[in-house]
Amino acid sequence: MDSAPAANRPRLLLVASGMQAYREYLLASLGAHYRVHLLHTVEPSWERPHLDGWTVLESTIDGPAMAAAARRLHDESPFAGVLCWDEGRIHATSSVAEELGCRNGDPAVVWRLRDKAQTRETLDRAGVPQPRSVPVSTVEQALAAADTIGYPVILKPRGLGASLGVVRVDDPDALRRFFPFTRDTPAPDPVRYRTDEPVLVEECVTGEEISVDAVVTDGRVVPLFVGRKAVGFPPYAEEIGHLVDAADPLLHDDDFGDLLQRTHAALGFRDGWTHTEFMLGERGPQLIEVNGRLGGDLIPYLGTLATGLDPALIAAAAACGRPPAATPTRRRVAGVRFGYVDADDTTIGQVTVDRAQLPDAVDRAVVLVEPGRTVSPPPRGTVWGRITYVTAVADTVQECQDALDAAAKAVSYTVA
Repeated sequence: MDSAPAANRPRLLLVASGMQAYREYLLASLGAHYRVHLLHTVEPSWERPHLDGWTVLESTIDGPAMAAAARRLHDESPFAGVLCWDEGRIHATSSVAEELGCRNGDPAVVWRLRDKAQTRETLDRAGVPQPRSVPVSTVEQALAAADTIGYPVILKPRGLGASLGVVRVDDPDALRRFFPFTRDTPAPDPVRYRTDEPVLVEECVTGEEISVDAVVTDGRVVPLFVGRKAVGFPPYAEEIGHLVDAADPLLHDDDFGDLLQRTHAALGFRDGWTHTEFMLGERGPQLIEVNGRLGGDLIPYLGTLATGLDPALIAAAAACGRPPAATPTRRRVAGVRFGYVDADDTTIGQVTVDRAQLPDAVDRAVVLVEPGRTVSPPPRGTVWGRITYVTAVADTVQECQDALDAAAKAVSYTVA
């Protein structure tokens, strides 16, 4: 979509903005092509240059209340679509879309994705390959499920994101030790299930973990880019980096494309953006989860660097029922690497990036924490424990990895 005078741009309702370091590039792109009205719980700050307006609400996870507020705004000046890229708010956002008659307005479908136990049940019936999974509420039930599945197993919260609370356990003693960690991992926003089984005990499938970001219009799934994950801090599953190759062979694998299509059809997801995760192993692709939003971290940004696609505009087009511009214009490789402190409860003195050491392939080197802030590595730190990120773009996977390795050596910190 070409940039147009503000009065001629479609009006788009955005629910929450996310963290500036990870989401501002998306909002900046939207603001150049849409009249964006933001629903948020605080007055916007860094978001303001990209907005046409905003409304401060008491909650952005109360779907019916937010839908009522959106209805009043819509009656004054209609919205072409409703968009959200925050995992904790996509279900509430679907209630808003339903109220306004916009795309992706079926809360039952979105809840089927948010509630990973429902995802498993639905895809089991459809014959989609995935790990065996049992929802449980007590450690005794978890031990029984693990005995049936066979160790090692994965303990996973039923509906959190960013790998929060996910841990591998290799025996009953480890399960007893880590079960409270998974059960009690706090959600950034409250998650209310219609059940008292908040933990999933899942078969541990091994291989390479990937993600696929796709646009879905009228039920047709178009994969746009594949993220290859780097996972660290075992036995936890912290995502410490990602790599996106515009020439990834999975994008042109007919069997894999059919699996994506069958998965979305079974879940009933027909319009919007999805971020689907798989483990590639000896048994072929095993589905880990489907998220009804853009990928987290900086995966959409890497997609832009590698392919030339604009995830914000594609997602907005899908939300508004417009044809998405989904033809790549580049063929490169992009990656990100996150930096962490070495010990829990580290109070930062200074984070330094020696930019003279950065290779030419480095795109960004960003410091995420201010002096005086106390942070921890995973499992306590997770996304909020990162102190830096570095992105790079190159012609080959090896060149991109080498640039990220070199850039990591240019980052240092002192302790206050």
